[in-house]
Amino acid sequence: MTGPQGSCLLLLALVVVLVISIDPDKNKIKVLRELKVINASNANVKQCLWFAMQEYNKESEDKYLFHVVKIVQAQLQVTDHLEYFLDVEIARSNCKKLSNNNENCVIQENVKLEKRAVCNFLVSALPWNGEFNVMKKKCVDA
Repeated sequence: MTGPQGSCLLLLALVVVLVISIDPDKNKIKVLRELKVINASNANVKQCLWFAMQEYNKESEDKYLFHVVKIVQAQLQVTDHLEYFLDVEIARSNCKKLSNNNENCVIQENVKLEKRAVCNFLVSALPWNGEFNVMKKKCVDA
């Protein structure tokens, strides 16, 4: 069976095999431990928040770096990763992005330059492997 009929039958057989082999449960993330409020001073929370802020500042078009002012809430859900849901208040600092001296940054006090936001970050992490990924980020001006 060569030619167009053979090709069509082969294609049809391939489609049937692919449809049969798709398992809808394979794409579902199994939750091992439901979402739970955790202590914001937890070392993993701090690592995830540091990573999230690095990503935020990289993506931001602002000339200044933003820093966390307050952790409103930290929550943890365990799947195949640790998933940290972080609600934070951030503010523009007095350090410009291109500056190499970021250790002495303080929150901007100049009324014209002051800017604050409330952000929700979802960070997927395997901290023992140094793996962090910001899965979701939503910020609104405060």
